[in-house]
Amino acid sequence: MSLIVQKYGGTSVGDSDRIAQVAEHVARTKRHGNQVVVVVSAMGKSTDELISLAGQVSKTRPGREMDMLLTSGERISMALLCMALADLGVQANSFTGSQAGIITDCDHTKAKILEVKGDRLREALARDVVPVVAGFQGVSTSKDVTTLGRGGSDTTAVALAAALGAECCEIYTDVSGVFNADPRLVPAARKLGKVSFEEMLEIAATGGRVLALRSVEYARNHQVALHVRSSFTWEPGTWIVREDPSMEQAIVSAVTHDISQAKITVSQVPDKPGIAARLFRGLADHSINVDMIEQNTSVSGHTDISFTVPRADFALAHSVARDLSRQVEASDITADESIGMISLIGAGMKTHPAIAAQMFETLASQEINIEMISTSSIRISCVVGERDVERAVQALHESFALAR
Repeated sequence: MSLIVQKYGGTSVGDSDRIAQVAEHVARTKRHGNQVVVVVSAMGKSTDELISLAGQVSKTRPGREMDMLLTSGERISMALLCMALADLGVQANSFTGSQAGIITDCDHTKAKILEVKGDRLREALARDVVPVVAGFQGVSTSKDVTTLGRGGSDTTAVALAAALGAECCEIYTDVSGVFNADPRLVPAARKLGKVSFEEMLEIAATGGRVLALRSVEYARNHQVALHVRSSFTWEPGTWIVREDPSMEQAIVSAVTHDISQAKITVSQVPDKPGIAARLFRGLADHSINVDMIEQNTSVSGHTDISFTVPRADFALAHSVARDLSRQVEASDITADESIGMISLIGAGMKTHPAIAAQMFETLASQEINIEMISTSSIRISCVVGERDVERAVQALHESFALAR
């Protein structure tokens, strides 16, 4: 008998009809001889509605109370799904994150999982009961309710699969798998049958929105096989698994894009030890994630430092950079919120040195200017103007024959 963890996103449980269909699928999985643990997100856009409601009554919105508010959405979903399963003759019990034994740190609204106990879930499974767990939440070491941040239900499901020793973790969403480009921009985009953890980490980090980055990191660290599927068609989707060294890897697996970032440049910074450290320590102390960093060659003892941050953190990052520029007497600070990042990802790129040249030639043929470049062993990313993003994605998808 196999144990399968199934996670259903907000669109999958968006209304009563969708919840009934999810219940049918869970019951069918169980009838095939599997044990099932279910993780659910809040229905539809209910989390966004709760955030909006909080904004209407409070300017401060304390993190502890936000967590208490937002966890209510998943509790509604889990209770309704258990009721739907009961009508199908499947015994199911709902569990909050704390009841499931998900222990987190004390960082409200973006807590990290420290431990998964799962004792009550194991007891339920031993009694042939389907545990339905509220995603996105846990309980802190100080015994407060916490949430895991956006995409937290994915992380919940992967963490439970790791703790319970599940055969796999199925992530059900509104798309049929991971595609090698955004189908909304590239109609010829193709669904990938299998992706390595390393490739999926890069896809998630560079604009792929199917899986939360933290959930992929957790799956890789604990070797949990992921299966991304559609809850609308139930067809087989994309498997995310450990890379098989005996298999030849695709040179380029996907082209991704991200238009949620902004670029900040601090000009004429004194080229002295410790300046960059002070800048990026300041950003880190404000929990601002920096993606790409570029420092120009020193000229007359001064240099320029450019970096990208999420647009949601732009105002704060700009303030931190401005304060430092005054302290070190930098000449200027400029910002650009109209940028986009284009990335090529593929495990086979490690052994094919011409990929960067072909990428740059393709963008040049479209008269698209490159503002910044960043690479890893399996990724090449370029910052371009936001207006050029769609054209760049389409051109690169065609240039690397990803439709085939």
